[in-house]
Amino acid sequence: MTVRDGDLSRAVSHALRHEPWLYELELDEEGWVPVEQLLAALRRQGGDWPAVDRGALERMLETSTKRRHELDGQRIRALYGHSLPGRIRKRPDTPPAQLFHGTAPRTWDVVEVDGLSPMGRQFVHLSADRGTAVAVGRRKSADPVVLSIDATAASSAGVAFYAGNDHVWLADHVPARFITPAG
Repeated sequence: MTVRDGDLSRAVSHALRHEPWLYELELDEEGWVPVEQLLAALRRQGGDWPAVDRGALERMLETSTKRRHELDGQRIRALYGHSLPGRIRKRPDTPPAQLFHGTAPRTWDVVEVDGLSPMGRQFVHLSADRGTAVAVGRRKSADPVVLSIDATAASSAGVAFYAGNDHVWLADHVPARFITPAG
C-alpha cells in the first residue's frame, strides 16, 4: 500500500500551514522546511507512511488540482492558508486589475463597513477569477455573495498584495472602499 495523494496533501498542509510543532518542524520566516525533515516527520506516523519519499511529494505536487505547496531544491513550503501564530513573510507583487472573494451573504454587511480581514488566517484570500470565488463561497453558503476587489486602485493606495498561486492572491486587509458586489 502507498499513501494516496489526497492524504499526503492534507498531511503536508497540516504540517506546513497549521501545526508544524506536532511534526517537530521549524519553518523559516518564509515558511520553508527541509524536505528530508518533512519526510522523516511523515514517516514517523507509521502505517503506510514510511513509504513516502521525495517522488511521492513530487507526484502529489504535479497531480494536485490546486497548487498549495512549492518545492525548491531541498526545501518545501505551503504557499498560502497559514494559521500559525507567527507570521510568514511574503514579498509584495502586482495583482491583476480585479480580484474576487466569495463569502456568505450575512458577511457582506460587515465587509461593506470594515473591508476584508484575514479572520483566523494570516492573510485575506482572494481569487483571480469569479469561478474560483464562487467555489470558495459555496463552502460558506449554498448561495454565496461574490465580491469584486478593485486591486489596481487598492494597490495604488498602498494595499500590499502577495501571489499565492495561479488562482489565489493574498492581502493583509482590503478596505471596504475597494470592494463591491460582483453582481
